Amino acid sequence: MALKPQDVVVLCKLLIEDEKELPYARMAEELGMSASETHAAIGRLKEGRLVAPSGRNVQRQAFRDFLKYGISHVFPARESGPSRGIPTAWAAPVFDGAFHTSNEPPPVWAHPKGTVRGPSVAPLYKSASDAALKDQRLYDYLALIDAVRLGRARERKFALEKLEGSISDNG
Repeated sequence: MALKPQDVVVLCKLLIEDEKELPYARMAEELGMSASETHAAIGRLKEGRLVAPSGRNVQRQAFRDFLKYGISHVFPARESGPSRGIPTAWAAPVFDGAFHTSNEPPPVWAHPKGTVRGPSVAPLYKSASDAALKDQRLYDYLALIDAVRLGRARERKFALEKLEGSISDNG
């Protein structure tokens, strides 16, 4: 079993939905995945002990540990050429201007609806940026996770603190 990047997106959605038994088809539609991809992701998450073996209860401590110690190694993010897109990582609204880097353009997910220009960062999953545009809480989670994957020590620390608090508080 090997986790795939979309599994992290599904895990965030499970937290947002407060672990309700959201039908696979609806979750898939909201995330821009197929129902079979969503079902397979939950299977891998159970096997990886990030979701309880029965039901869809997120193992919160395991998820916090994975974010803190593993995600940047398993799914590293890299900036590429400039693009127009949606701000992510420390440039996203969830950071509320906590980090001012006036000389550096903000990292973005390349997207046709984007209004900001900066270095492009591939989202965890190809449809994640579209799903984030429809769900502010998912956008917050994914941008914070990008800060952990991409950021320097201060951005990583800030993002981890926000993620840990959010995971503890039911999303």
